[in-house]
Amino acid sequence: MYSGSSDGESHDTSTQRKIPPASSMLWVRNLRRYIGSGAGLGSEALMELETKRILLEIFKEKQQKSQEAGTIPSFYKKKPEEGSISQRVQRLAKYRFLRKQADLLLNADDLAAMWNCLRENCVIDDATGAEKMNYEDFCHIASVCTEQIGPKCRRFFSPSNFMKFEKDEAGRIAILPFYLYVMRTVSLTQARIDMSELDEDSDGFLQPLEMESYIGGLIPNLAQLREMPPSFTQTYCRIASQKFFFFCDPHRRGKACIKKILLSNCLQELMELHQESEEEVTDTEQAENWFSLTSAQRICDMFLALDKDMSGSLSKQELKEYADGTLTEIFIERVFDEHIRRVKSGYGNSREMDLPKKNSREMDFDNFLDFVLALENKDTPEGLTYLFRCLDLQGRGFLTTADIHSLFRDVHQKWIEGGNYELCIEDVRDEIWDMVKPSDPLKITLDDLLGCKQGGTVASMLIDVRGFWAHDNRENLLQEEEEPPEEESQ
Repeated sequence: MYSGSSDGESHDTSTQRKIPPASSMLWVRNLRRYIGSGAGLGSEALMELETKRILLEIFKEKQQKSQEAGTIPSFYKKKPEEGSISQRVQRLAKYRFLRKQADLLLNADDLAAMWNCLRENCVIDDATGAEKMNYEDFCHIASVCTEQIGPKCRRFFSPSNFMKFEKDEAGRIAILPFYLYVMRTVSLTQARIDMSELDEDSDGFLQPLEMESYIGGLIPNLAQLREMPPSFTQTYCRIASQKFFFFCDPHRRGKACIKKILLSNCLQELMELHQESEEEVTDTEQAENWFSLTSAQRICDMFLALDKDMSGSLSKQELKEYADGTLTEIFIERVFDEHIRRVKSGYGNSREMDLPKKNSREMDFDNFLDFVLALENKDTPEGLTYLFRCLDLQGRGFLTTADIHSLFRDVHQKWIEGGNYELCIEDVRDEIWDMVKPSDPLKITLDDLLGCKQGGTVASMLIDVRGFWAHDNRENLLQEEEEPPEEESQ
């Protein structure tokens, strides 16, 4: 019999008390213990928990370091140690990436096939005879090249590339400039890959030895350097590398940015040596190209001729014989004061020398190369910057009338000793001021020399009696240059 009211609101309390609480059940306690130990979780869940734990520890560690360091954020990350797993992984990833990029490039056969495809599907301009293509031809050639060469040539046939080239009235572009653009893009990309492979620390910069290795690898592929004597290869690479660092390392840090090297005129000048010397290049062009074998041998012979005591370096007295002794003594002194102060103890490093006296300093071969590059490139910002430091006698960043007078006094002396007519130093000083037209009428800065477009001429007038003679006889020299074409036309 049930006890309680008829509406069912009363319950048997003795029965409810006999049911134990959930926490006291054995299977619940065992399940909680099983899950809490992690044994019941799958491998993915365990990995998730472990990852969260590691990330939490890293977060707490960084938070602690940030509190200890204050508000200044960390901007330097230590490079992996030599031989560590991190370094090996980094180098392997870099190698695979560069190989992948190299596989995407067009090779010589691909470029030849593209040129044939361009010529077979272009039209001839009736007026000029030039081979051209419109946008429809451009798209058709893209399809043909993709079938014959592969998809790696497709990126050159984008609409934006077509719009880069000059078009005629019919909207057509010449195929030759387009093909040269493709070749240059491939060449620069290959150069970037090769340089990146030599970049040991992967910082985007090349040190001198790395640059020399790159140049040495190019020698067999450059037509004008194939017959270079093996004994001269190392010296040549040193001479060639120095020009890259003269123009691409203006702050003399001992390393040059790869991007800057690729965009510099130096690389373009070096690549000109691909031309066959016997058929396409004159002797004059070879002599003017710093990277030609003729030029490198000339510079090497020049240094050996000046080095009278065969010490491997030049003293001030020996350097005075440069260019038949036409440079002034004050300029030679200033070169040693400004540019031979730090002598290299190894590639990429320099140290202050503890010298007993000032005159014991000598110019090594690398400094001599910088010296020659500055004198042969006076009209460039890099060459003029080198020379301006020598002209700035007081180190104030500008030249005054007194500085001009002091610098030209030696030129005037050599001028008179050469049997030339008497001239007034003040007149030359005023002429220089008129040529430069400085923003401040009382002083000439480096920016003034760069801006007037005659800075190289002004520097020559102040350091070299032959440079002043060339300026004084500029009209006669210009007339002599113009006469041969007139005779040929007659």
